[in-house]
Amino acid sequence: MENIKKSELLKEKIKHFDIKSADSAAFIGQFENMAFQSRNLARASAIYKKMLEERDCAVILCLAGSIFSAGLKKVVYDMLDNNMADAVVSTGAVIVDQDFFEGLGFSHYRGDPAADDDTLMGMAIDRIYDTFIDEDELRICDHTIKEIADSLEAKPYSSREFIRYMGKYLADNSKGEDSVVRLAYEKNIPIFVPAFSDCSAGFGLLEHQYEKGDEPKVSIDSVKDFLELTKIKISESSTGLFMVGGGVPKNFAQDITVAAEIIGKDSGMHKYAVQITVADERDGGLSGSTLKEAHSWGKVEEDYEQMVFSEATIALPLIASSAYHSGAWKNRPRRNLNNKL
Repeated sequence: MENIKKSELLKEKIKHFDIKSADSAAFIGQFENMAFQSRNLARASAIYKKMLEERDCAVILCLAGSIFSAGLKKVVYDMLDNNMADAVVSTGAVIVDQDFFEGLGFSHYRGDPAADDDTLMGMAIDRIYDTFIDEDELRICDHTIKEIADSLEAKPYSSREFIRYMGKYLADNSKGEDSVVRLAYEKNIPIFVPAFSDCSAGFGLLEHQYEKGDEPKVSIDSVKDFLELTKIKISESSTGLFMVGGGVPKNFAQDITVAAEIIGKDSGMHKYAVQITVADERDGGLSGSTLKEAHSWGKVEEDYEQMVFSEATIALPLIASSAYHSGAWKNRPRRNLNNKL
């Protein structure tokens, strides 16, 4: 990589997958008669369609991993735009460092996992496996979060409330027409990021609070997040989880069944649950823990749950494409869950 310029490394943009361009149902139909993860994926696809067909079921989409930087942003955008999910629980990286970042006009680029990382660091290029990001542009994203915080009344906000202001910022500045954050703002879809400081937003809010010193300042109330999502569970007669990856979003969304019970509102377990993950269940970690295990905690019912041990860039487009082309979403009522919070 000697004598190579930064502009030469940041030139091939990641392109986002389009579920509208092809129907994966034919593949999934054949998967049903196979074995291993192909059969699991086919069953997960069938369960997701059942969620969409049940008019009283609110679908909560959970996102973890570097999935938007890898080309899955449009998949999620189309799912929300076509009423295939009613709320989102995500890591901060997906929503802020990847979606809001691109909403500001920046891009992710095709890279090389064998690249010299010391050279990349010297060029201010960040690497996510085979994807490159301009660190200088990420700093602009950080600072934009600070600007939004500076403009708000100094008080605690849930991440959902703050992310709505991020969507408003994009809309008011005519940016991010393909942004999930902006779309959610315009379509009244709540997005929760329970570990909000663990991303570019954390740097922006840190800068905001540092400059404010002892003055009143904006902060993020993670317990308010928990209460708001629990209120959604209580308000809906049935819920289903579609989980991409694991981590905090998975646990946060599963825990609301227990939270509802603790405050005396027995809303029942999640009726449906699908998870796409590459994590292993044998180490006791959350990301690979099975949905059957979650039943022992009173979080997920047993009849309609399915694990798919597959990488998200392969499994999510197949399941989402099949669901989109099935038209199962067309008769679903739009829930406007932000209005219930």
